[in-house]
Parts: sequence; structure tokens; C-alpha cells
Amino acid sequence: MATSGDSKPFAIVDGERWVAAWDWAGGTLAMAVSTPTTLPELLVRRLPSNGAEGLGPGAEPEGPGAPAGARLTDLTGPFVAKTRLSEPQPFVARSADGTGVPCWAMPPVGAEPGRRYPTLLNVHGGPFSSYGNRFFDEFQIEAGNGFGVLYCNPRGSSGYEEAWGRAVRWPEAEADPGSGWGGVDFDDVMACVEEGCRRFGWVDADRLGIMGGSYGGYMTSWAIGHTDRFKAACSERACNNLLTLESNSDIAGSFRTAVGRSHLEDPAAYVRQSPITYVSRMTTPVLILHSEDDLRCPISQAEELFVALRLLGRDPVFVRFPGESHELSRSGAPRHRVERARLILDWFKEKLGEG
Repeated sequence: MATSGDSKPFAIVDGERWVAAWDWAGGTLAMAVSTPTTLPELLVRRLPSNGAEGLGPGAEPEGPGAPAGARLTDLTGPFVAKTRLSEPQPFVARSADGTGVPCWAMPPVGAEPGRRYPTLLNVHGGPFSSYGNRFFDEFQIEAGNGFGVLYCNPRGSSGYEEAWGRAVRWPEAEADPGSGWGGVDFDDVMACVEEGCRRFGWVDADRLGIMGGSYGGYMTSWAIGHTDRFKAACSERACNNLLTLESNSDIAGSFRTAVGRSHLEDPAAYVRQSPITYVSRMTTPVLILHSEDDLRCPISQAEELFVALRLLGRDPVFVRFPGESHELSRSGAPRHRVERARLILDWFKEKLGEG
């Protein structure tokens, strides 16, 4: 649209896709575009300096998913020729207060009608982040190994209205107080699970697992301290003790912006929302994964949970990755990334059984 705001908005890219990167030069827009079943592909389209006004109806590309552009690469073709993928199915779950939560479900690759399969709930990090319509290798690995996959964007996620993202600010916050972590966001992820069990016949409601990293690890640890719904869990690079994290994280001091008070002024607020506070309630078998060079959530966060569970007579499994950071799953050494994937799959196959 024109900078004056006089013209109508014009869709440059639309449809169920994800633009991971783009550049605009010389009247050409280049984009790296992905979907849940396609790798990022390079697309280009003409886009003059006067934008929509320079395109006009006759310049619109034709075919499914337009406006899209000319596709210059085919990285997906050889890949899908060898690998079967699972297509996400969007749905909405109603949370405890009636709020609609955007969710997705992926059946196991080759799922047979009438059969039920172990299913994994994945929780993203952040919490101000989001899942979207893009290819995610971890979901496809899980589905390709006989697991159903559930995921959602609970309150606290990005990509929606401001109130959605700020809903998990602490009750103590002067501006826009919310439930705090583990409040409406926990209600939302549990609603995703229950609606997934109700809606999809391939979900085995008696063989559910939960997993996540960073804030997703927080929610995993929080969940097993507040429900016995899951038969197994994997808490990865988690923040388990927010009181100590506010002192030793590489972003120490920043959590008070969500809490509303510093950990020195009101330590009780940090303790109340910390999973470690509820460790005595944790009976779900849990795999704890953490990197020794993690500065965002130092490895002491994992050690606190592991030691506490052991002292309570529980049997957690703790795997430490040397020389890796908070980014292990995304940019770690290839051998460690492969080992991490194997550990997760083997853990849930052992605890939930084969599909």
C-alpha cells in the first residue's frame, strides 16, 4: 500500500506458508519460503518500487497459493522422494476459561485406521515465540518414528494480539498483570491435549508424552508437577528455578520485566512460579537433557531438578552434552544433534511403547 495510506493493502505473499528470509532489490523480491511439508525454497517475483501499484491485476501469478512467485529451487523434491512426511491438521481447543487456542496435530506416518498411537505434546520455547506453517524436522522425526504429534501456541506466544503475548505476565506486574508462567498457558496446552484426544482417533489417550526446551522445558517440568496426565516427559534446557535463574542466566535481571518486581524485592513470586517448588509432586518418568555450556539456562537448572528427584527416591535420567550451548538442537555439533534425537525417541518408545 502507499505510504500515505490512501491505497488498499496488497498481499505480496499469502497462504499457509512461512517466509523465513527475504530481500528486495532491483524491482525483484526474493524469498525463502517453507511449508510444513516442504523445505525452504527460493521464490522470486517482480515487485517494482511502487509496490502494488506497479504490479496491477495482469501481473498477478496464477495457480494454487497465488500470490507466490516463480520457484527457482527444488530442494524438497529429492527429499520427499525418499521420505514420507506427515501433514499437520489445524484445530482449535477451548481452554479452561473458554479461550480458543490455535493447535495442530500430525498423525504418525503410515497411521492405520482404527489404531491408536503414542502421542507427544511439544511446547515451544520463549514463551514469546510461536509454531507456524513451516517445515520442522523434529515433528517429522517424531511422526516418522510412529508417534502422533500435538502442538499449539498457548497464551504468551508471539504472532497474535498484544494481549495474547502479555497474558502470562505475573500478577504482581503493575502494567497488564496476568497469570504468570504456568497459569493460563498451562491451561492452554492441556486443552490442546484433551481436544486432541477427543478429536483424533489415532491418539492413544493412555500413552501421552510431553516435551519442550527452554520455556518449553519449563512447561514440561511444570506440567509433571501439576498433573499425572502424561506417562513420560523430556525436559530440555529448562528453567526450573526462576529465583536462581535471575542471578546466573546470561540475561539475568530481565525476568523482572515480566514479574513486575525483582527477585530481591519479592523472591516469593519467583519461587511460586518455579517448577522446582513442586518437585515433590513429580512422579512422571522424566528425561532431563542439558548442555554444559548453556548460558541462557545454566546447567545448574537441570542439576537442581535431577538431585531433588533423586533425593525423593525418583528415577530421572539426566544426560549432559559437553561443549554445547542453549542452541544444541539448532546449531550443535551434528553428532550431538543426532544423539539427542536418538535419546528422545528411545526414551518415549521405552516409556510409551511402539506405535
